[in-house]
Amino acid sequence: MTIGVLLVDDEQLVRTGLRTILESEPDLAVVGEAADGTEVPGLVSRTRPEVVLMDVRMPTVDGIRATEHLMSTMDAPPKVVVVTTFENDDYVYDALRAGASGFLLKRSRPEEIVAAVRTVTAGDSLLFPAAIRRLAARHGTGRGPGGLREAGLTEREEQVLRLMTTGMSNVEIAGELFLGVETVKTHVGNLLAKLGARDRTQAVIRAYESGFVSPDESGA
Repeated sequence: MTIGVLLVDDEQLVRTGLRTILESEPDLAVVGEAADGTEVPGLVSRTRPEVVLMDVRMPTVDGIRATEHLMSTMDAPPKVVVVTTFENDDYVYDALRAGASGFLLKRSRPEEIVAAVRTVTAGDSLLFPAAIRRLAARHGTGRGPGGLREAGLTEREEQVLRLMTTGMSNVEIAGELFLGVETVKTHVGNLLAKLGARDRTQAVIRAYESGFVSPDESGA
């Protein structure tokens, strides 16, 4: 399977660099480029990419609004990875809340960029626990009513979610809880459904915003 990628960045040099990196891989193909979020809906409809690498800051329509539009108007939107210069960019947190599956720094190594595209295509999320914790703290999260009680998570699902906020993979969670990997996958799928979360990133954001976990908790 060839993974189609749409590049969205207002800097031609950045787009050219990303194209060179991605097209050096046999399973990746750049299906289009855009210089602003205004171009994204039309390009996504025409090219049907699996992944959009989205600059978070653009002059007319930024990556947050473009991501929100894709998530709210498409039945099966592509995975969005926002690209930013600084990991503490507040725009990153807003983009994650809008539905992005993770973020990349523009200084990321080529192998990291390639791995990110493959990771989100496989249905996983790009979690950077320390960065998300700092952003959550600055955004004043943790004030939601009742934590996640209304979601009706089981005790085991709560344990899995807490470990997800630390960035653990299913394999690592399985080892920590002495469970089978398939069992962990089932718990993850169930808690995503209960939270109404598209992926692990959205679940982690919900965990912070509801107060289920605190940005001050060690190891989160």
